[in-house]
Amino acid sequence: MRIRLDIAYDGTHFRGWAKQPTLRTVQGTLEPALARIVGSEVQFVVAGRTDAGVHATGQVAHVDLDEAQWARIERRQGRGTVDPVGAIAGRMRGVLGAYSDVTVARSSLAPQGFDARFSAVWRRYRYRLADGKAGYDPLRRLDTTTIRGQLDERAMDAAARTLIGLHDFAAYCKPREGATTIRTLLDYRWERDAHGVLVAEVKADAFCHSMVRALVGGCVAVGEGRLDVGDLVVLRDALTRTSEFKVLAARGLTLTEVGYPADDLLGSRAEQTRARRQSAED
Repeated sequence: MRIRLDIAYDGTHFRGWAKQPTLRTVQGTLEPALARIVGSEVQFVVAGRTDAGVHATGQVAHVDLDEAQWARIERRQGRGTVDPVGAIAGRMRGVLGAYSDVTVARSSLAPQGFDARFSAVWRRYRYRLADGKAGYDPLRRLDTTTIRGQLDERAMDAAARTLIGLHDFAAYCKPREGATTIRTLLDYRWERDAHGVLVAEVKADAFCHSMVRALVGGCVAVGEGRLDVGDLVVLRDALTRTSEFKVLAARGLTLTEVGYPADDLLGSRAEQTRARRQSAED
């Protein structure tokens, strides 16, 4: 039985999503919590493996439970329970404890063909940036990056929009051997919220390592006047990492949403994505 889990976390004290020996990670925290409930080890598949310090309000994962694990759920929850699958999230929250920095907001039966990673058609991130115009809010210090000076948000927004489309983003990615850096950037924009904080919305079919934070760093350089609006495209097309801008801190970045196709297209989407990734790696 495949279960979908909708997850949120404050990434400040996590060393990213993926399990690592001796380090605290989101996966390394959630899997033991569910294992306590089902009585044996489980393994999550996640939509996007966030880096150290990155937050999430809309992360998605799936987990496959075998017959024995599901029987334990039913036995402990009671066979008369209206929605034993939905109760998994509440039980995990109980194991994680009050005021945990990670939570399972919802658990549901995954539709046929659903794969949290390969069925996804896009991921959306938000980046919060406070400059001199916005000021400093100590209550948002863990999810907002603060920089000195005042940025030109119009120039940043104009520069962001020039990058939209299907391109090789090697200049904006930390390279990984055998991994492609070709991505479709579906949306990238900047605006100030009601408190003057600069907020970026970034949406793509997928992101390579450190890509969003590099895209943000490029626009900050434009906002500071160190780069022109058109320079980000020139740097992108050079296909090499550059020192013209800095990769911004993880604290301002949050995964807010993962998009999936209609239920009847989930399986075919997963197959297409796997085939495309394998072809790129080969």
